[in-house]
Amino acid sequence: MAQDGPFGAGLFQVLEKADCRSCHSPDGVASPTRLHFPDPGAAPERVEAFGRSLVVFVDRDKPESSLLLTKPTNRLGHAGGERIKKDSADEAAIKQWVAQLVKLSGVELEAALKYRQEEAAGANGHKPAPRIELRRLTHSQYNHTVRDLLGDQTSPAGAFPPEDFVNGFRNQAQSLSPLLIEACSAAAEKLARNAFRGGDTRGLIPCKTATPVCRARFVREFGLKAFRRPLEPAEQKRYETLMASQPNLLQGAQLVVEAMLQSSSFLFRLEQTSEAKWKPYATAARLAYALWDSMPDGDLLAAAARGDLNTLAGLDKATRRLLDHTRARESLSEFVGQWLRFDRILTASKDRRKYPQFTRETAVAMTEEARLFVGDLVWNDRNFMDLFTAGYGYANSDLAAIYGVAPPAKEFDRVTFPVGSERAGVLGQALFLAITAKPEDSAPTARGLFVREQFLCQHVPEPPAGVNTNLPPVTEARPQTNRDRMSEHATNPSCNTCHRLIDPIGFGLERFDSVGARREKFALQFAATRRSEGGSRRGELKTVELEIDPVGYVAGLKDSQFNSPSQLGGVLAKSVQCQECVVKQYFRYTMGRMETPGDRPVIRSVLDGFRGSQFKFKEMIVALMRSTASETGGTVHVAGNH
Repeated sequence: MAQDGPFGAGLFQVLEKADCRSCHSPDGVASPTRLHFPDPGAAPERVEAFGRSLVVFVDRDKPESSLLLTKPTNRLGHAGGERIKKDSADEAAIKQWVAQLVKLSGVELEAALKYRQEEAAGANGHKPAPRIELRRLTHSQYNHTVRDLLGDQTSPAGAFPPEDFVNGFRNQAQSLSPLLIEACSAAAEKLARNAFRGGDTRGLIPCKTATPVCRARFVREFGLKAFRRPLEPAEQKRYETLMASQPNLLQGAQLVVEAMLQSSSFLFRLEQTSEAKWKPYATAARLAYALWDSMPDGDLLAAAARGDLNTLAGLDKATRRLLDHTRARESLSEFVGQWLRFDRILTASKDRRKYPQFTRETAVAMTEEARLFVGDLVWNDRNFMDLFTAGYGYANSDLAAIYGVAPPAKEFDRVTFPVGSERAGVLGQALFLAITAKPEDSAPTARGLFVREQFLCQHVPEPPAGVNTNLPPVTEARPQTNRDRMSEHATNPSCNTCHRLIDPIGFGLERFDSVGARREKFALQFAATRRSEGGSRRGELKTVELEIDPVGYVAGLKDSQFNSPSQLGGVLAKSVQCQECVVKQYFRYTMGRMETPGDRPVIRSVLDGFRGSQFKFKEMIVALMRSTASETGGTVHVAGNH
């Protein structure tokens, strides 16, 4: 929208039209640079302060050489390409603003630099982080909750309408669709019926006589577990009345269970509240669903009742207890599976003629290797950035064949990658290389995009509407590698601004094919249509091999040139952007939403602790649970929690 003031009404509109913000933002591909736009909807005075702060990109002695002018016009190499056309009215607007900034001095110059100082300190007028009062149980959380609440192992949410990936995870949506409501209702009826089939074999009812005292006790104790908080008096009375309406104790208990499982207090978990009496229970639910992907157990609810979770010491103690339980490993596996997109390999298809070794079992093995690999880093307190640099994996016989190593003595034993394999970490494992590939070949764009989005938390803008995304066909007369075919991306102005940010990453991984096997040459196959000098016949395949140029780089990261997964892993592991992205991804998963500018102090605090612990993931979890305690309306605050 239009802004008051000379910058907001002038050059700011030019820069917005050029979409400079999409890259120069905390989640943009230019996030490592010094230039960050103010938050969308920022007050006019903040926009004007931002405009004056651009003085740091002005060369006072040679204004025509100012970065503010030469970068967006691509007169000086710009990763985003030409955003402002040379010799245009928009460039004239930049020159005019540069001329004004050159004149700043004394108090005016100090005031201009104040904006940048405030940005660095985090005192920048950002809106507070959004506060979510209730969050719907995900399908995974629903299954785990009825397992722990009722002892039911049937995973009823498997029949619910599927959840979509939003912001990289399945737990970001909070709504209940009519179809989901109907599915939850049917599941509640079946679960309640199964819970008491053959009597109270699971010991859900703490007493055996259908007296008012017995009914009250069952409603109170079961309600505490089902709703993750004590019942209100009106709720207690309502469920007691419902239970008393049935002819015997078991039928009454079954009806209460069915009703509670359909209640919003069961289907949604309390995330925050202004009522002091419920705050510890909101904290307990947040911890349990973040660390166990399930309901709080009796000990955690008891800690909430005592007020232990209102103190930093009590919060830390509870967090570490939950992390020591086997359920924490199950929950971490759920996070890993969504972050690394196991779903894509489990639904992938590969050309059976080219990759006969790829089967459903192979796909499952790829996910199991990644699960074991990440789990070892977390639970054995290793440096988590070894995720990108470790020279080993966990292979079975299928994966060993892809990696070119001897099959391990036991399935999914740790195997060391040969030195010449150029593999390291998750980037060298079959899962990543296979899910970022096409059925018939590697896909440099997909690999680059995955690295940007999943490991750097950078958003790459969508391609312009109407752009032809088809590459020129490969012919026997003109065989080309993927790099050669994709040269169109580098020369077409409608493509190059985005593809120059992602394709070069994929080019550095081109020595690995569609299933993650290493290749020395880029092989193309053509069907023979006549007898050739080489003796091929109609229907036979002729293979043409081309040299691979594996040099790649990550635009925006310093010293980022690489030519293998192991080298790219080294670039990412030492990158602050990648380290911060690990924190952000876990934040998004546990909080059920994207981070906002208001969350930056929390992200920074947790990142500092993560780095200080030598990148121990469990310590990062503990720090995040501390720093986000205020999300539940609790009394534990961020300040002093390092």
